[in-house]
Formats: sequence, C-alpha cells, structure tokens
Amino acid sequence: MPLVTSTEMFKKAYEGGYAIGAFNVNNMEIIQGITQAAKNTQAPLILQVSAGARKYAKHMYLMKLVEAAIEDTGLPICLHLDHGADFETCKSCIDGGFTSVMIDGSHHSYEKNIEVTRQVVEYAHKHGVVVEAELGRLAGIEDDVNVSEEDSSYTNPEQVEEFVNLTGVDSLAIAIGTSHGAYKFKPGQKPALRFDILEEVERRLPGFPIVLHGASSVIPQYVETINANGGNLDDAIGIPEDMLRKAASMAVCKINIDSDLRLAMTAGVREHLMNNPSHFDPRQYLKPGRENIEDLVQKKIINVLGSNGKA
Repeated sequence: MPLVTSTEMFKKAYEGGYAIGAFNVNNMEIIQGITQAAKNTQAPLILQVSAGARKYAKHMYLMKLVEAAIEDTGLPICLHLDHGADFETCKSCIDGGFTSVMIDGSHHSYEKNIEVTRQVVEYAHKHGVVVEAELGRLAGIEDDVNVSEEDSSYTNPEQVEEFVNLTGVDSLAIAIGTSHGAYKFKPGQKPALRFDILEEVERRLPGFPIVLHGASSVIPQYVETINANGGNLDDAIGIPEDMLRKAASMAVCKINIDSDLRLAMTAGVREHLMNNPSHFDPRQYLKPGRENIEDLVQKKIINVLGSNGKA
C-alpha cells in the first residue's frame, strides 16, 4: 500500500465524530512505537515531520522508515510536513514524496498568509498533495516554532470562509486555547478551550476539516517518572483529554501530538538508565522508551481520538 493523503481520512472522521492522530516522528523507535499502536488498534494514521526532524534524521532516512512502517502494518498512512515555514520547504517535501504539507503563514499578515498559502496550494494540488494552513497563532515553543503569549492570538471566525475560498486549502489549523510544548500554561492557570470559536468556525465551514496543534496532555505518569529520575517538569500542564475528545466529536479531524511522545520516550530512557547505570547498549535503553510510546499512542487512539477500528 502506498502513502495516502488525508482527504478520505478526514471525510470519514468528520462524519464519524472522531479525529485522526498526527504524531511527530524523529527516529526509528518513535515510528515503530506509533505504528505498532495503530496496528494494534487498526487506526488510520498521520505521521508528521517538522523541519527540525528533517534536519536531524535526514529526509531520505525518514522516508524509508515510513515506507517500512506501511509494509509492516498494512495501514493507511499519510506523511505530513508540520509547520512548513515557506514555499521552498513545502516544495521540497512535495517533491520528496510527502502526501500532505502544512504551510504556516500565521506569522505573516492576513493578506500575506493568503498569498503564501495559495502559492503552496497551487503547487501541491498539481502533484496530488493536500495542504493544511493556519489562522491565529498558538503560543509556546516546539522545534522552530516560538511564539510568546503576547504574540499569540485566537482565530477570528469571521476570516475563515474568505481564507479557505481564496486559498483553496484542504484543512485549517485554528487557535482556540491549545499551546505548543509541555509548558502550555502558567502555574495555577486552568486550561480551557474556546469551544465557542470552534462552533462558529464549524457553522461557517460545514463539513470542513479543522486541525488542533499543541494538543499534548502532558501525561502526569511520564512527568512524575522524569522528575523521579533527575528531571524538573513541575510546572508542565497539558490539555485535559476530555476537552480533546469533545473537539474530536465536533469539526476537529486532526489532532497533533508531539510533546507527549517526547515525554514518554524520555521517561522510559531516564528510568532505565537510573535503574541500570552500567548499561550502554542503545537497544536496552531505547526499548522502554519505544514501549512507552506504543502504550501512549494506543491510549490516545482509543480514549481521545476515537479512531480505533477506523483503518
């Protein structure tokens, strides 16, 4: 089975009231953990790659790892560029075999965002690739994305129809209160999503797939393990999973998860090395990290996304 686009995935997800998990990948163990969980639950899957991941692992290596995952699982898998900063980056991924790209023009003016998004859409659609764009700006830090709380902004629902019509984009990431990274909120601040904005966007764009970035829940289990083994993540607060499940039952068809994967991997590695300080074989200390990722993704698919059995 070849790589697929997210078009059919999103259509079924919207109609079925669930979301597709978009999980960021950086190396073999992370890909193996994610895809094994999806195979266990028979869930459709989006594997996404940031600019930082392409630089770290190299485009060709990631492509071959994803091809191996498809052959191993037999699942429909979409390969997506996360937060493409410009046309050149998106073009490189399109030419290199990705089936989906995100052009993130949210740091530009509204008019410039439309211009650069339309440029990417025109090129991508000629090559059978789908495009995600973003309106509004999420706060937080993740890879090359660094937006202060002062510079963040909620999506304006009054702009979404015009933006989609003028760009021809296939899905839209909106800002309703999620945030990149593990430190999403100030200590004592209560996480809250603006479901009123999501409802208005859905009313204005009926049937159109919406995306949530920065949707990791910062699983306490992994935070506690890291802290117990030399870490310091005391102020890390994530998005409650019941809020994400509600979003998935509405117009949100794609939920991005990255920080939770990093925490799961790090917790497994830290705990193993603290308990086995003489071990120096990567196969020994990376294995529990991979197992943590498999367990995490399986629970996300069943309890948050609702995409189990939908492959």
